[in-house]
Amino acid sequence: MAFGSFDRKNASQPMAEINMVPLIDVVLVLLVIFIVTAPLLTNAVKLDLPKATSNADIQKPEKVEFAIDASGSLFWNGERISREDAVARFTEAGSKRPQPEIYLRADQSVAYRYVAEMLADASKAGLSKVAFVSEPAR
Repeated sequence: MAFGSFDRKNASQPMAEINMVPLIDVVLVLLVIFIVTAPLLTNAVKLDLPKATSNADIQKPEKVEFAIDASGSLFWNGERISREDAVARFTEAGSKRPQPEIYLRADQSVAYRYVAEMLADASKAGLSKVAFVSEPAR
């Protein structure tokens, strides 16, 4: 060890060596701790987990095209119907799983109350997927 010297000539010079013994001791202790604790981390509880498939059961919803012309007439997939028939068909469609998607085409000159009545009837029937169809501006 080079802690000090009885030689007075070299006593005033700083020590140029690093004492490595304490560093090696700490590293060896950490290595022993790691070797002892590493096997403890790999022990797992044995479980019988359920098996699952990743295949999705996707059903495509039905598409219903609902149209309102300029005079306020209602059309269900191209077939002219009355408001009472529309309410009955909305109720029937609301009970289906998955619910159909309603695509609303309304003439630009139709009174808004016809559109509002249709939306209210669809909402009362439990339909939540109503889309407005329009043409892009030119």
